[in-house]
Amino acid sequence: MAGGAGTPWTDEENDAIVADYFAMLADDLSGHRPNKAEHNRQLQMRIDRSRGSIEFKHRNISAVLKAFAQTWLDGYRPAYNFQDSLIDAVWRWLERHPNQFALDRVARTATGNADPGLLYVSPPPTHSNALPPADLERMLGVARRFDVAGRDQRNRALGQAGEALVFDYERQTLWSEHRPDLAERVKWVSRDERDGAGYDIASFWHDGRPRLIEVKTTNGWERTPFHITRNERAVSEAQASEWCLLRLWNFAREPKAFELYPPLEAHVSLFATSYEAHFR
Repeated sequence: MAGGAGTPWTDEENDAIVADYFAMLADDLSGHRPNKAEHNRQLQMRIDRSRGSIEFKHRNISAVLKAFAQTWLDGYRPAYNFQDSLIDAVWRWLERHPNQFALDRVARTATGNADPGLLYVSPPPTHSNALPPADLERMLGVARRFDVAGRDQRNRALGQAGEALVFDYERQTLWSEHRPDLAERVKWVSRDERDGAGYDIASFWHDGRPRLIEVKTTNGWERTPFHITRNERAVSEAQASEWCLLRLWNFAREPKAFELYPPLEAHVSLFATSYEAHFR
């Protein structure tokens, strides 16, 4: 396998560096720091690319993973000028290894040992912390092309793990606020009663006011698109004083969150992605 300075990367080269990147990521997520320098040296011998070229391609892979709502490797800051051939190579790997890194996080979360101090709830994204317009459009374009929001929505293991974390977080927060009476009344509605209620968790503020939480979970970054159903939107409007959307992101590595309150249009742009068809 041979490349060369200034020549486009081949599919074979892209597949090799993507597989190597994911091998390092697996070590990283399991708590074993990968030897990045040694991985780089081994790749140089396999694909005849320079150390710097390989380093920068690793950063491109991080950016593609960010667009795909996946966790990426610490130390390789995303670089957004990636080629379409690299997008395809990362996609091929993900298709061959579905849920490779979500399962450990799901298992850890499902134990019910969430600690309120471990979930950082920050303000929602603003224009001030957005990517430059060209980079942002590049990322969102990839997300639309591969239906990242739909994949998150269909990943029931990921969704249930996120709801489990929020359920425990709400209960333990109320306990820490000296409201055990309210903590015992928190309900995981989508699991125990019925899905499709327009919210997943029925909780409370410390003063007893209802708090209806719709949980949206992703392994991706804070601006990863998400789906919201027509019913969820209707409930957000009908019970605007009680309803909120809690967005969990970076879930596979270190879950973080922010909350959105109605009206949703004040925070996000809503696009119709399907239509219900009735015969005339």
